[in-house]
Amino acid sequence: MNVAQEKYAAVVFDLLTALLDSWSLWNEAAGSVAAGVAWRTRYLELTYQAGAYRSYEGIIKEAAAATAVPVGRADELIGRWGELRPWPEARQVLRALQEKVPVAVATNASIALAEAAVAALGVPIETVVTAEEAGYYKPHPRPYRMALERLGCAAPAVLFVAGSAVDVPGASAAGMTVFWHNRLRLGAADARVRPRYVAESLLPLLDLV
Repeated sequence: MNVAQEKYAAVVFDLLTALLDSWSLWNEAAGSVAAGVAWRTRYLELTYQAGAYRSYEGIIKEAAAATAVPVGRADELIGRWGELRPWPEARQVLRALQEKVPVAVATNASIALAEAAVAALGVPIETVVTAEEAGYYKPHPRPYRMALERLGCAAPAVLFVAGSAVDVPGASAAGMTVFWHNRLRLGAADARVRPRYVAESLLPLLDLV
């Protein structure tokens, strides 16, 4: 990718895809890659369609039932949430960015599972906004705006690092510039809205901030 010499006042990350390899844990809990992908895909559809917050753990179980994944495997996934693994360069990039600007997370996870995921990340994040706190699931604007409010930054000054495709139009609509960490080579959620930057690694962020 061509990296312009842009500089931002803060960086907000999606958590479960941009910083963590959550797909692998879902596949392990499901018992196969095919079952894991089907389950995770349905879970994403349900969270994006939910709007107002309802139980995140409940959505995980609802998606399992919809894709013939035994409910026991959903309980296993939730119980193993602390086993989520960061992408190989995630810790290095986070620490380097934190030396320059405030860093936040905006996630659709519940408060409890967000805490477990950040702990698994291994790098403390001072500002963590969850859908449960915001009262809405992304891509509703409220979680993005809450992150901006807590950072005390105007949207145009903030870089949002998307992991899931839906965060691209969601964060863009909130006024932030979007860097899509599309490591999994996902298809766009809305072909009309393009991120300013796309990469399969987090390392290019070090030249942007």
